Amino acid sequence: MRKKIVFFVLVVFLFSAFVLYSNEKPRVGVLRFTNTVAGTGFWVWNPKVASELQDMLISELKSTGAFQVLERKEINAVLSEQDLSASGRVSKETLVKMKRIKGAQYLIAGTVTAFEMSNSTGGGISFKGIRLRGRKTKVYIAVDVKVIDAETGEIVDARTIEAKAKGTSIGAGITIKDLSLSGDDAKKTPVGKAIRACIIYISEYLKCSLAKVHYPRCMKKWDKMEKKRRKKTKESIDLDL
Repeated sequence: MRKKIVFFVLVVFLFSAFVLYSNEKPRVGVLRFTNTVAGTGFWVWNPKVASELQDMLISELKSTGAFQVLERKEINAVLSEQDLSASGRVSKETLVKMKRIKGAQYLIAGTVTAFEMSNSTGGGISFKGIRLRGRKTKVYIAVDVKVIDAETGEIVDARTIEAKAKGTSIGAGITIKDLSLSGDDAKKTPVGKAIRACIIYISEYLKCSLAKVHYPRCMKKWDKMEKKRRKKTKESIDLDL
């Protein structure tokens, strides 16, 4: 009888641990974005853009509610605060409890592999002898996303995410030396809209593939989009087979 009780308790414990583990949200860290697109026209890559894209994806992943998003960039600040609390120079009322910092299960890496922008002018208005032309802009961007197992270094998932945007503006022309994605002005441009859309798509894809929200039903949509993308890419390349 005693053995049966011990066995029953053990089964309950293991089942509870399994449920707790299976319900845990994936712990992810986001790496700085990289770029393989040559700097032409508007697209001028710089470290600031890499950091801004990283912050965008962190925010979008967090907003899905499907992940534990770990802040890797500010880790030194967290450790410094813990060290200060442990030094005895902080009052007991505001003392920060020392806890182990969680490690990421997966690292998310993104590489911008395509960026295209086309402009066409026409129409516009005249004001006191100054002619302001209307400009229609179309933007396309593609990002290769990789999900890396933080323990083994294995790439467990990879996908190319695309986004497009278009818009019309009236102006005398602006030259932008250093691309920046922050600020309301950048967000309203076709470039800003396409980039933001691509980041949102990435977060939605990872919510499906990694966090398994509405899986596998949601994956049918992404697999259909991937099949269409690959077919379009093959048709645009003249291969002599």
